[in-house]
Amino acid sequence: MTELLKTQLGRLRVIAFAEGISLLMILFISMPLKYLFDMPQANMIIGMLHGLLFMLYVLAVIQAKISFDWSWKNTLLALIASVIPFGTFWADKKLFIKN
Repeated sequence: MTELLKTQLGRLRVIAFAEGISLLMILFISMPLKYLFDMPQANMIIGMLHGLLFMLYVLAVIQAKISFDWSWKNTLLALIASVIPFGTFWADKKLFIKN
């Protein structure tokens, strides 16, 4: 894990993984708790964490676009991947590994 954090692409991959997990936690844990069991606290905590990770992900993608001279298509795909469940995992295999 520490080897991943030493490079810009490695940091992007770690952030993408965390952002993807947080999105799945919102969809499959905190939202059902909120709407099915009237327990909004989990959604507030996980939602805030997800928002922070989402912003870090967007910044990391923009930084990677600049540093690695990504095409606008790859950059847009990486950004779209962040709002689709399991999208960041796809981006890791299809977009981030190539660089």
